[in-house]
Amino acid sequence: MLGSVPGPSSATDSPGGIRPRAAAAAVAVSALLLPLLGAAPATGGPAGTASAPDRLQRAFAAAAAEYHVPRSVLLGVSYLQSRWDTHGGAPSVTGGYGPMHLTDARTALARASSHHDEGAEDPRGDDARPAVRPEPRPVVTAVPARLSTLPRAAELTGLSPEALRTDPAANVAGGAALLADAQRHLGEPAGADPADWYGAVARFSGADDTATAAAYADDVYAVIRAGERRTTDSGQRVTLPAQPEVAPERAQLARAGLRAAETAGTECPPTVSCEWVPAPYQEFGDGDYGNHDLADRPASQRIRYIVVHDTEGTWDGVLNLVQDPTYVSWNYSLRSTDGHIAQHVKAEDVAWHAGNWYVNAGSIGLEHEGFLTDPDTWYTEAMYRSSARLVKYLAKKYGVPLDRQHVLGHDNVPGPTASSVPGMHTDPGPYWDWAHYFRLLGRPFHSTAGKDADVVTIRPDYASNRPVYTGCASAGVPCPAHGSSEVRLYSDHDETAPLIRDPGLGTAPGTGVNDLSSRVSTGQQFAVADRWGDWTAIWYLGQKAWFRDPPERRAAVPAKGTLVTPRAGLASAPVYGRAYPEAAAYPAGVPVQPVSPLPYRLPAGQAYVVGDEVPGEYYYAVTYDEGSHRVVRGRDRYYEIQYGHRVAFVRAADVETVG
Repeated sequence: MLGSVPGPSSATDSPGGIRPRAAAAAVAVSALLLPLLGAAPATGGPAGTASAPDRLQRAFAAAAAEYHVPRSVLLGVSYLQSRWDTHGGAPSVTGGYGPMHLTDARTALARASSHHDEGAEDPRGDDARPAVRPEPRPVVTAVPARLSTLPRAAELTGLSPEALRTDPAANVAGGAALLADAQRHLGEPAGADPADWYGAVARFSGADDTATAAAYADDVYAVIRAGERRTTDSGQRVTLPAQPEVAPERAQLARAGLRAAETAGTECPPTVSCEWVPAPYQEFGDGDYGNHDLADRPASQRIRYIVVHDTEGTWDGVLNLVQDPTYVSWNYSLRSTDGHIAQHVKAEDVAWHAGNWYVNAGSIGLEHEGFLTDPDTWYTEAMYRSSARLVKYLAKKYGVPLDRQHVLGHDNVPGPTASSVPGMHTDPGPYWDWAHYFRLLGRPFHSTAGKDADVVTIRPDYASNRPVYTGCASAGVPCPAHGSSEVRLYSDHDETAPLIRDPGLGTAPGTGVNDLSSRVSTGQQFAVADRWGDWTAIWYLGQKAWFRDPPERRAAVPAKGTLVTPRAGLASAPVYGRAYPEAAAYPAGVPVQPVSPLPYRLPAGQAYVVGDEVPGEYYYAVTYDEGSHRVVRGRDRYYEIQYGHRVAFVRAADVETVG
C-alpha cells in the first residue's frame, strides 16, 4: 500500500524484536521506544498484563514523538481500527494484528482452514420451491495490498514481524511509521497539527477508492474531535482528549491517487462509502433462475427486519459468490479493514439470505466480513460504525424499529418448519458485540423499569462476560477465552444443573459455539419466571430457565414490555416459525402454503415478550417472470415473540396480552 522511505539502517537484536536492517528503508527506533518494546506481551485478558496499566498510553506517546505523528492522530486511527484492544496478539478476519490492526494476511490465512460451517439451511427458506444448497464458501488465498501493511511496517521500523504481531508497543510504532510514510509520499511535512494529516489517515485505511478512504478518515477525525477513554481488553487505560476545534485538510485526498467507486444505484447514507456490485437476476438450466427475487417493497409489503450475518469467508471470495447466479444473495456486504460497503440487491427486491422465506420477504440482509467460530477474528470498529450508520439509515427509511426484535442476528431467525430447525445458521455468533453495536445505533440497552419488573433485557458486560465455548477449532476443545454477548441458561439455580434443552433440535445441549439451546443474547427481552438469590429465571422454549445475575455483575436489567400468554381455557398455544395467512386468503393460481407449527408450545402460566404484531402474509414468487408474483395477505394476525434464542410467532387468536 505504502511506498518506501529512506532512513537510517542501524539496529541490533533485542528482546523487543529489533532485527538488523537489511536495507536503508528503516527509521531508527530511539531510546524513547526501546524501554517499551518487549516489556510485556499481549495477553488479551480482562485483568491486565504484568506491566503498568499506562504502558500502552506511553507507547502511543513514544511512537508519536519518534515518527513525528500527532499523538491524537495515532490514537484516533488506532481507536477506529481496534478500540485500542490487542486481542491477545490474534489476527482479525483480515489478518490485522494489534491496536493498529497491521495486516499480515499471508500469515493469518493458515487459520482459515479451521473454520466450521454453522448450519445447513436452505437460505431461500421457501418450501414452495426446491431447496437451494450452496457449497461451502472457498477460502481466497490472494492477498491484496491493503492486507499486507505489517511487512511494510517491519521494513520501516526494523522491528521483526513477530514483534509487530504480538507486542502492542511495537505494533503502535509500526502504525506510526506507516502514517509518517504516507505523509511523506503525499508531499506533506511532518508536524504537530492533526488537521494536516487527513490524507495520510485516508491512505492508512488501505482503501483503493476515494469515498471509502474519505469515510474512514472522517471517522478518525470524528473520534479526535469527540475524544475517547476506555480500559482495553488487556487492562490498559487509554485516553484521547477531545479536540473539537480540529478541522482536517480534506483537499489532500485529491493527491492520494485513488479510484472513484461505482456508486450509481446504491441505497446508502452519505456518511459511508458504498459501491454497487450487483447480484445477478438471470435464468439458467431448466428454467431455474437466481439469485434473488424481484419485488416492489415497501409498496407491496413492509420491510420489518434487518438481519445481521457474518460472511464465513473473506471479502474477495464473498463478492465472487454473490455475483454467481447459481448461488444465494444478500443486500449488502461490509468489509472489515475499512468499513467499505458493497450493495448487491435493491431494498425493493427480496434476497435469499435468512433461511426463512417469511423473514426474507420482509427483511434486508447485511453480511459482515468475519467468522463466528473464531473469537479472535475480531470485527473492526470501522466495520461496526459503518454498519451502524447503514442500519440507522435503512431503519429510518423503512420504519424498522431499532430493537432486538427487528434488528436480528441470523441466529435469531426461526426455522420456518419443524424439519428446518436443526439446520438453521447460528451467525454472527456469541462474539458479536450487540451492546456496542446498539450504542452506535443510538439505542443503548438500559433499565426501563423498577428492580422487580416482570420483564428483563439481557445485558451482560461484554468484556468480562466470558462463558466457556467449545468447538471453535475442533470438536470438544475449548475456544479461547473471550468477551461474549451471550448468557448461559440452566434448568435450576445452580451451574452444575443441566443446561436448558431445545426440543426442536433433538440433541443434548452443550457448550459448542454453534449450540444455541441454552443461550440468550444481549438486547433480547424475556418475562421473569422466578428469582432466587443471585439467580433470575425466565420463560424460555416453554421452560423455566435460570441464569446467574449477581448484583455486582448483572447479566440483565429490568424492563417494560407487552407479554402474551395462552388465551383463557387453552392448556397451551402452538408456536410457528413463519406468519403465513389462512388457506381462504390464497387466490386461484397460488398454492396454499401450510400453516405448520414448530415442535414447541407456549404453555398456560407462561408469558413471552411481544416484539411486534404482524399480518399473515406470503410472497408468491416462484418464476423468473415477475408477472405471476403475488403478495397474499390474510385476516389472521400474529405476534412475533422472543421465544428462545430465536424469535417465533403465535396466532393472535390463540393468546391474550398482559402488561
